[in-house]
Amino acid sequence: MTAPLFFADAEKLRSATVGAHVVLDGNEGRHAATVKRLTVGEPVVLSDGAGLRCDAEIIAVTANSIDARLLSRVTERKPRPWLTVVQALAKGDRDERAVETMTEVGVDAIVPWQAGRSIVRWDPVRAAKGVERWRMTAREAAKQSRRSWIPQISDVERTPDVVARLRSCAGASSGISVVLHESATRPLSALRPDVEEVVLVVGPEGGIADEELAEFVAVGATAYRLGPTVLRTSTAGTVAAAVLLANSGRW
Repeated sequence: MTAPLFFADAEKLRSATVGAHVVLDGNEGRHAATVKRLTVGEPVVLSDGAGLRCDAEIIAVTANSIDARLLSRVTERKPRPWLTVVQALAKGDRDERAVETMTEVGVDAIVPWQAGRSIVRWDPVRAAKGVERWRMTAREAAKQSRRSWIPQISDVERTPDVVARLRSCAGASSGISVVLHESATRPLSALRPDVEEVVLVVGPEGGIADEELAEFVAVGATAYRLGPTVLRTSTAGTVAAAVLLANSGRW
């Protein structure tokens, strides 16, 4: 079994050299010491959440912290292609489940989208709380899946914002924009993205509205069909991400 991963204070970890001691405290230290019940001599991995990954050995444990000695350190390159998913808001906890599983498979950035057909509506107060929940979900999922990169969760965007994002990506020679849509004829499995960035749009329970799809296509996005069945918004992004990551060579 691989060693558990924890996110340490980024500034302290980046300045620490091999052989140095790093104290993991706060929520992460409490989780390591109290929940995981790690003991002296056990291996751990410490990360800054932005690619830095350090193998370490626990040398001391308190009720709410661990002291670990760094054994090695490596900075992982920024993933290519960088995969951003524009995820429509969904009712219940379906969008948070999408964030969790997309993080586990390797998505790099997630954009909450207030789509025209989203049943859930986020006012400014609810949006701030919702984005924070998504960020916490992504952090915990990254830790569980031993990822050195915590996905970036942006503030909630509306359709004009998404249009601008797609225009920017599709207009660059190093990026492509993809929209999942059940009426599309191109199979996503045929796409082999050899680019710096892919932006993938996943609609809400009621699907992407015709006018939204038209706007996305007008700025250079391409509609793709994921498969023969219609997936829930909570699973479509994860399945599509797996296809793209496999076809791009990241998997």
